[in-house]
Amino acid sequence: MNKILMVTIFLALASSGGCGNVYSRKDFPKGFSFGAGASAYQWEGAVDEDGRKPSVWDTFVHSHNQDNGDITSDGYHKYKEDVQLMVETGLDAYRFSISWSRLIPSKGPVNPKGLQFYKNFIELLVNHGIQPHVTLYHYDHPQYLENEYGGWLNRKSIEDFTAYADVCFREFGNHVKFWTTINEANIYTIGGYSDGLLPPGHCSSRSKCSSGNSSTEPYIVGHNLLLAHASASRLYKQKYKDIQGGSVGFSVFTIGFTPSTSSTNDEIAVQRAKAFIFGWMLGPLTYGDYPDEMKRIVGSRLPVFTEEESALVKGSSDFVGVIHYLAASVTSVTHVKSQRDPGFFTDMGISMKVIGNYTSFHYAIVPWAMEAVLEYIKESYGNPPVYILENGTPMKQNLQDTPRIEFLHAYIGAVLNSITNGSDTRGYFVLSFMDLYELLSGYEYSFGLYFVNFSDPHRKRTPKLSAHWYSAFLKDNTTFLGSQGIAQLQSNFSSPY
Repeated sequence: MNKILMVTIFLALASSGGCGNVYSRKDFPKGFSFGAGASAYQWEGAVDEDGRKPSVWDTFVHSHNQDNGDITSDGYHKYKEDVQLMVETGLDAYRFSISWSRLIPSKGPVNPKGLQFYKNFIELLVNHGIQPHVTLYHYDHPQYLENEYGGWLNRKSIEDFTAYADVCFREFGNHVKFWTTINEANIYTIGGYSDGLLPPGHCSSRSKCSSGNSSTEPYIVGHNLLLAHASASRLYKQKYKDIQGGSVGFSVFTIGFTPSTSSTNDEIAVQRAKAFIFGWMLGPLTYGDYPDEMKRIVGSRLPVFTEEESALVKGSSDFVGVIHYLAASVTSVTHVKSQRDPGFFTDMGISMKVIGNYTSFHYAIVPWAMEAVLEYIKESYGNPPVYILENGTPMKQNLQDTPRIEFLHAYIGAVLNSITNGSDTRGYFVLSFMDLYELLSGYEYSFGLYFVNFSDPHRKRTPKLSAHWYSAFLKDNTTFLGSQGIAQLQSNFSSPY
C-alpha cells in the first residue's frame, strides 16, 4: 500500500470518527504471534475417506438430522491451496486440531494415510514460515471409545488420550512447538453433559436427552479432562520436551462478567460465576484443587483430587488458551432450585444476560470484556503466558463484512491494552480463517475471513473485506476503520492478492 493511500485512509478515518484506538502491528511485542484457525471436523471433510472412522460429532449430528461436516470446506483435499492463502494473508501461525478418529480410527494401530495427511500439512505450514498451533482434542473423540466404555465418563479415557497424545508428540513434535491438549474444556463439559447441546448429548431432561445426569456428569468429565491433560503434559515433559522444546497448554472458554446491579449479592454472584467458569479448570491447573466456592456448593458431587493427582495437575499447563467472544451481566438467584434439581447452572446460582446487541448473526463489540478476562487471569492465576486462540464474530455470508473488521479492530486493541497493563499475552488467533461448518448452527452463518462457496463442489475460496484488512494489518501497512477508509482499501485490493 503506497504512503499517499495510507495518509488518505488515515484522514478519512479521523474525519469520520470511525476509530478511536489507532495502533499498528509494530506496537505489539517482538515475537507476538498473529494467526487464525479452525478445527478438524469443521474444516477437513472427507469423513469416510482414507481410513477415518466416525467421531462422536459424526454420530451426534447425523442422529439429530443436523447439518454436518461430511464435506464442509474440504480442507483434507484443499490444504495446499489454503496454506498458500495463509502465506498471502501474512499469518504468523495457524491453529488447527487433529482428528483422533482419523489418526487412530480403531483401537490399535495408527492409520498411515491419516498420519501422512497431518505430516504433509504441518510440514507445508512450517516450510512457509507459519507456526502450527495444534489442538489434540476438539469435542471429537472416536465413537468406538464412547461405545466401549462411555468416553470421558470413564477414567479409561485418560490412558487412551495419553496414548493418542504420545503418537502426536512423536510423529509431529519436531515441527510443532505449541500443543493445546483440550479445547475449552469448561464449555464442552457443560454443553455435552449438562445441556445436551454438544456430543455425546447428555442431560437430565428426558425430553431432550436419552441419557445423562446434569448434576454429576459435567463434574466427572471435567475432572477426567484435567487428568488427561496433566497425564499428556507429564508425558511430553518426560519424553519429548528436552528434544523438541515445545509447550503444552490448556484452553478455556471465557466471559467478561459484570454485576447487573451494585448490590452485594450481585457482586458476590460475579465472583461465584468466575469460580465456576474460570476456576473450575484454572484453579486445579494453578493451585492443584477446585475453588473453595465450588467445593462448598457442589459438595460430594464434585470429584476429589488425590494428593498425587493434585501434584500432577498443578503446574501442568505451560500456557492458557483463551476462547473469548462475549460479556454478560450477572444477577444472583437463590439456590432453592439447585437443591431440588441440581445442575451446573443452578449450582452457580446466577442468571446471565449477554451484554449488547447480541444475536446468532452478530456479537456486540465490548472489548472491555477481553481486557477484564486477561486482567483476571493475570491477577488470579499468576499471570501465565496466554494465547487468544479464538476470537471473532459471526455474520451472514457476505464479502462486505465491515462489522467484522470493526469487531477485530476493537478486540486486537483490547489485547494490546492488556499487554501494556502487564498481561503476558503472546498471540491472537481470529476464528476463523475461512467459512466452515459451525458446530451449533451448520452453515447458517459464518466467522470466516475467506468466503467459501458451499454450493460449489470445488468449494471456491474468496477473500472478504476482513481478509484484506487483516492482511494489511499483519503486513504493517496501516490499521483503520471508517466507511471511506474501508472503501479505499477495497479499491486497493480489488482482486484476490
